[in-house]
Amino acid sequence: MTPCTIIIPAHDESAYIDGCLDNLLAQDYAGPVEVIVVANGCQDDTADRARARTDDFARRGWSLRVEELAQGGKIGALNHGDACAGPGIRCYLDADLRMAPRLLSRMIEVLDVPEPRYAGGRLVVAPAKSWVSRRYGRFWQTLPFVARTVTGAGQYGVNAAGRARWGVFPQIISDDTYARLQFDESERILIDEPFYWTIVEGFGTLVRVRRRQDNGVAELGRLYPELLSRQGHVRPGKVELLRLAAADPLGFATYAAVALAVRLGRNDQDWARGR
Repeated sequence: MTPCTIIIPAHDESAYIDGCLDNLLAQDYAGPVEVIVVANGCQDDTADRARARTDDFARRGWSLRVEELAQGGKIGALNHGDACAGPGIRCYLDADLRMAPRLLSRMIEVLDVPEPRYAGGRLVVAPAKSWVSRRYGRFWQTLPFVARTVTGAGQYGVNAAGRARWGVFPQIISDDTYARLQFDESERILIDEPFYWTIVEGFGTLVRVRRRQDNGVAELGRLYPELLSRQGHVRPGKVELLRLAAADPLGFATYAAVALAVRLGRNDQDWARGR
């Protein structure tokens, strides 16, 4: 069976890494898997917690490798994980996401072809604590980009031919989008199995994260303008937006308020995890 390497960049993920690894062990894929946790700039026990799970993976017939980097930063962690990875399919996973039990096997099934392919699950926003994040997430996941496409938001995979499309990850904001847009729409495969995406909490944090996302796309447009032509249909038309707003007026109002605050506010690069 085709080998698969899963790279997990992890910065201060002590509260999430055990759940992430448990979720991987619950996947129904029977083939060889190497999991590489790249703990970067951690001030907590993320690396120790991950390393303590090595025997669990060995009993499954999989391998778990924990790498520690003194310097924090997702791009450096991704590139280090890539340098450590073996041949075959490459998957990238944020530590706070959870995959449905069949998602990994379904991804590997569609990626096990000679042609370049990119695949990911169907994004479902995990339950939020704050009412504003619940309403925002509820409406956001009905938008065409989220509901109908492979978002690649912290969870995606590529085959060997696909990974050859680019070298190291550049120092950019939106690494997920950069990887996704290496592929045409016809090469991006949406797997009808969910993964559960953790939304940030609170209005102010939603605004900062949304602004950073917009800055990331704008940065790609400046540095790699040819990539944006591969976006595909990601914005709803007026009629569709009105239909979605009518179905969830409170969600739409919250989403619109965040979008307005992003436009009116200070355009900085500050980052807040929000968890």
